[in-house]
Amino acid sequence: MLVHGMLDSSRVFNRLRQHLGQSKRRLLAPDLPLRCGITPIAESAALLGEQIEAAFGADQTIDLCGFSMGGVIARTWIQLRGGHRRTRRFTSVASPHQGTLTANPWPSRLLAGIADLKQGSALLQQLNGDLSSLEAIECCSFYSDLDLVVVPGRRAVLPVGEQRMLPVWTHPQVLRDRLSLEPLAEELMRP
Repeated sequence: MLVHGMLDSSRVFNRLRQHLGQSKRRLLAPDLPLRCGITPIAESAALLGEQIEAAFGADQTIDLCGFSMGGVIARTWIQLRGGHRRTRRFTSVASPHQGTLTANPWPSRLLAGIADLKQGSALLQQLNGDLSSLEAIECCSFYSDLDLVVVPGRRAVLPVGEQRMLPVWTHPQVLRDRLSLEPLAEELMRP
């Protein structure tokens, strides 16, 4: 399951899908209505859960990969909506798990989804306060120190699991540049 970010759609994963080639694994990348950051993360996580259940049933084990805001949405589904019971692996790509300075100026009452990504937001405090549901899942965080969306770039690291820095300059390059696509595909194709 591939989960896109705020200003993206499932098309953001096209190059990654090409890089994965003819994988025997079923890849699903739903289009979530994030409405440019208006939709709260918890609401998006509920929609993600509905998409997962519709595609895979109620019990099939899945792997999740979330890009940018999509990583926080996937993590919210895992930790707060029971997704940990069926998630084997969670790969996070340039997702502000510790908040990002770029979210701080935006008003919460207008852009609830972006406000959930502020440093110290109630949602991030809740997610980071109890990591027990993540500890049984294989987690890997990909980030770029030079990311100008998740600032500083290291705030895109989950508090558990492996951390891998990508040698790219911008947030969009994380899913476009060969230097990122190769390690991402390698991680996603692990047995």
